[in-house]
Amino acid sequence: MYEPRASAATQARISQAHERYPFHDVQDFSDAQRGFVGTRADRQIRAADGRVVWDLGSYDFLDQQCSGTVNPSLWRQGQLVKIDGLFEVVEGVFQVRGFDLSTITFIEGDAGVIVLDPLISTETAAAALALYREHRGHRPVTAVIYSHSHVDHFGGVRGVVTHDDVASGVPIIAPAGFLAHAVAENIFAGPAMARRSAYMYGTLLDKGPTGQIGAGLGQTISTGTISLVSPTVDITHTGQNIVLDGVDFLFQLTPGTEAPSEMNFYLPDHKALCTAENTSHVMHNILTLRGAPVRDPHMWASYLTETIDLFGDDLDVLFASHHWPTWGREHAVEFLQQQRDTYAYLHDQTVRLLNQGHTGSEIAEILQMPPALEAQWHTRGYYGSLSHNVKAIYQRYMGWYDGNPAHLWTHPPVEAAQRYVELAGGADQLLAHARKAYAEGDYRWVAEVVNHLVFADPHNSEATALQADALEQLAFGAENATWRCAYLTGATELRNDNMSAPTNTVAPDLMSALTIEQIFDSVAIRVNGPRAWKAHLVLDWVIRDEDRTVRTELRNGVLIQRRPKTRDTEANATITLDRPTLIGLINGTVPLLDALGDNRITAHGDLTALAELAGYTDQPARTFEIVRP
Repeated sequence: MYEPRASAATQARISQAHERYPFHDVQDFSDAQRGFVGTRADRQIRAADGRVVWDLGSYDFLDQQCSGTVNPSLWRQGQLVKIDGLFEVVEGVFQVRGFDLSTITFIEGDAGVIVLDPLISTETAAAALALYREHRGHRPVTAVIYSHSHVDHFGGVRGVVTHDDVASGVPIIAPAGFLAHAVAENIFAGPAMARRSAYMYGTLLDKGPTGQIGAGLGQTISTGTISLVSPTVDITHTGQNIVLDGVDFLFQLTPGTEAPSEMNFYLPDHKALCTAENTSHVMHNILTLRGAPVRDPHMWASYLTETIDLFGDDLDVLFASHHWPTWGREHAVEFLQQQRDTYAYLHDQTVRLLNQGHTGSEIAEILQMPPALEAQWHTRGYYGSLSHNVKAIYQRYMGWYDGNPAHLWTHPPVEAAQRYVELAGGADQLLAHARKAYAEGDYRWVAEVVNHLVFADPHNSEATALQADALEQLAFGAENATWRCAYLTGATELRNDNMSAPTNTVAPDLMSALTIEQIFDSVAIRVNGPRAWKAHLVLDWVIRDEDRTVRTELRNGVLIQRRPKTRDTEANATITLDRPTLIGLINGTVPLLDALGDNRITAHGDLTALAELAGYTDQPARTFEIVRP
């Protein structure tokens, strides 16, 4: 039976980490446990069907001394983010931490409680609300706030409010642009992101000293039901003031920072500042390993400067949507400044070096953080990393091409791999070279070289085994949690079968929140262009409940949508239906014949055109290969 263990070279790197980091600084542990009220007795949170979607006890192994297969800095971060329960931030402000990747906050008002960022899953959000009520009484939810447009900050909303609650006047507050960004990210590229998220968060790995020990930003992602309730109140400008259930909120819009739609807010009566996910006890991502639009670290830093200027003079506590608070004005402002300086330094120095002609991969090896920032636990790369953040900034400014014409038209992975293996003198020669590098502890080179042989011949068991071993050693030495998860997931899939993504972000609530334009865009990105090159189809869609008509035209492999004009030629078919039926037709939950039979859909013209259009679309893959061709 295979037993993972750290090699001598990896153990040496781990020992160096012990000597390099300020483990005598334990302030974070005091802060993470401060204000503890209580936690959940039943350590497993289950879906309605009995499936465990979150296990509070699954990281108990971190209570032990650091394992020899984990970077001690990452082990320390894992110990901190596993601390779970209800915590009092200041009087009237409580957080439940450790119940999901993110943190849910409860702000007490005159008649009930305002909920901020209700986690990923309805089940975990409901469990957090139940814990709050267990200790603070059954206060009704009087408002919900989404700080930004990432799913771990809204997905559990139906675990804390119902449709009837919102219909009766419970407001849902979000920054301007929230809905468009929330649904677009999870619908358009959702299947690919979900598959890559399994690597980034290690959700399919066993938890333990040789497996997943957390994600840096939190433990991992819950696997329950994702929901969405559309906002009813938009925050449109900085300085906007709203009183919710007797609590005064002063908002700061921060678009284009950690999320394209995001905001901070200040509670004057509590002298408490919430910085959403614009600050965390980690160096965050400029570009996540799962994929996303590249973020703007210059804008991010600029907004944090504005945050300090707006709220820094009258501040007792700073809290956020991940991790634990920072108490005291001096400490809170210093924390904000150091977080700000981290993103500003990454940006400015990357741009300085790219203007000297260095490429992204070169800058990632050259750039070092200032000693004053390097010494802070909260600026360390547990989630983002200096290496992949620098490359992301380079990508933001310069794109994928590094300017070297030799890299302008390289062969794709399989074709390049076959040529590299031939260049090396064949598989045996390449493996011999790689084994020598492995013995010398050069696992980065082993992973790069053997990857060619895996892609040239995925059935070469010696190559896949060596590649898995190299990735595993890289994982054991990694300080970054998402790198560790990616390495270990890659190693696991090389040794076993491909593992499917555990989450599906294309949830019914998100689909129902799409605009009509986004609905047809979601069809357009599934059209198999080459298969549809010669097709020409025109369909008019009459959306009854929105009193509008959309014309879609498929030509040259492209599905275009627009308003019909009086001079238009006749469509192949006209389909009349309501919005929910349209969504069900597209996502496959409403069979066409059934909808025609019960008159949810009426059609005129050549109905085969609709079936023909469907025949030109592909279903997204959820289990595509990553470490094999």
